[in-house]
Amino acid sequence: MNAAPVIPIRAASTGCSDAPVLRERGQREVFCGLTGIIWLHRKIQDAFFLVVGSRTCAHLIQSAAGVMIFAEPRFATAIIDERDLAGLADCNDELDRVVARLLERRPEIKLLFLVGSCPSEVIKLDLSRAAQRLSARFNPGVRVLNYSGSGIETTFTQGEDACLAALVPGLPATTAGAPIELMVVGALADVVEDQFARLFRQLGIGPVHFFPPRQANRMPPVGPNTRFLLAQPFLADTAQALQARGARRLAAPFPLGVEGTTAWLQAAAAAFGTEGQIFDAVTAPARQRATAALARHRAQLGDRSVFFFPDSQLEIPLARFLSRELGMRLTEVGTPYLHRSHLAEELALLPEGTTLSEGQDVEKQLDRCRAARPDIVVCGLGLANPLEGEGMTTKWAIELVFTPIQGYEQAGDLAELFARPLVRRARLARAPERPAVLQEVT
Repeated sequence: MNAAPVIPIRAASTGCSDAPVLRERGQREVFCGLTGIIWLHRKIQDAFFLVVGSRTCAHLIQSAAGVMIFAEPRFATAIIDERDLAGLADCNDELDRVVARLLERRPEIKLLFLVGSCPSEVIKLDLSRAAQRLSARFNPGVRVLNYSGSGIETTFTQGEDACLAALVPGLPATTAGAPIELMVVGALADVVEDQFARLFRQLGIGPVHFFPPRQANRMPPVGPNTRFLLAQPFLADTAQALQARGARRLAAPFPLGVEGTTAWLQAAAAAFGTEGQIFDAVTAPARQRATAALARHRAQLGDRSVFFFPDSQLEIPLARFLSRELGMRLTEVGTPYLHRSHLAEELALLPEGTTLSEGQDVEKQLDRCRAARPDIVVCGLGLANPLEGEGMTTKWAIELVFTPIQGYEQAGDLAELFARPLVRRARLARAPERPAVLQEVT
């Protein structure tokens, strides 16, 4: 079997490295950071997420997670009601009571997050001090931390960033003189994590730790000998916290598609001195499978136009993947925040002249989208139905966060997420119109 060619990390041109960015600061259409609980509570299997917020917060989490009435998930909401807002009850006493009841009922919990919300921040409830107080009370069995999931100034994926950044100060320190270790930072589906772990092992890269881990007692060590790869582009605060503890980030595109995954793995291979022939031999079978999977969707997606509304911060890596591996045309790529350092390798791979926007003024962006009439629009749930009603084909941005899309084996699945709405639209256009059926009212 001939090895597939290794794709260079940087393109020959500078792409959009120095491209101008339209910065907008108007009305936004995004979920809040509480949404991150939906995938985080599945990842850290003995953690519990207690939102300190309103009934609206509880409805949001339950609706987004699709929780059935008899399910027992590892998240809940401590409701701030009228008595709390009026100052008739001591919020800290109430919170202590709720936490005590929760831990008595769920003794398997080893890590408890107090998650701030818009209501708790409005009444200035100090969850940091509450976490310290409760952690001292329930140690060593339970560790209590806090982070903010408020959506006042953030987008929904920043909930994960805040959660992981809260964990960093408590990570164990690596021993002096220890060999270099790799940390993969960002919540990945278990199947994706297992695939990457196997590839790293075959490449001779290790020890390898994944952060967050599946169990609270398996937190990875960190120190000057730690090299870390970001698996998600929305982890700016986490990366800064790790670097403050001496860790060094390995610059790379993100592991989406064949090109991104190869370059991401190459960054780790270079740091650990893996020879090129070994890298080719280990990755060639997976690259060939992924390339074949993408070919099935290229005919459907090639030369189609796509417009990204800012939502998850995945927009730039996704745009690179769609453009370079599937031949799609980028009408506009909007993102909530553009971290130039973390996205430098991605920007260099975007086609020159791509329209980039940061932040949002939703009415202005809607006008640009309507004028462009793209083949597919990637946007939040709040915009999808109105745009569908105007005859546009849309893709829910949040689905790209909930679905395993990283790595070689998921490349075809990622392409299919964009092909599926176009296939649906084509089928609806071909379907014969059904005559209206009038029923007699008795």
